[in-house]
Amino acid sequence: MADTLNKSDLVAAIAAETGESQAAVGKVVDAFFSVVAAQVGGGKKVSIPGWLSFEKTHRAARAGRNPATGETIQIAASNGVSVKAGSKLKAAVK
Repeated sequence: MADTLNKSDLVAAIAAETGESQAAVGKVVDAFFSVVAAQVGGGKKVSIPGWLSFEKTHRAARAGRNPATGETIQIAASNGVSVKAGSKLKAAVK
């Protein structure tokens, strides 16, 4: 399994790269996710060309099956989030 970069590691790496304090970088990272959540939650697409895009998606109501009993159930409509990698991020992984 690959190593994981958590939020505090990310903040520390950005702080080291930019020379800013970890506290300042932490506030910027928190603000970034807050703005993305608010915009996507409001139905807007957030796009960072070449890197990432976030978009609200809708799943229609549908029939499903209870795996324990086999009974048919109705699954309510719901919203989700689509996160797609851009070309620069995909190229960095190759």
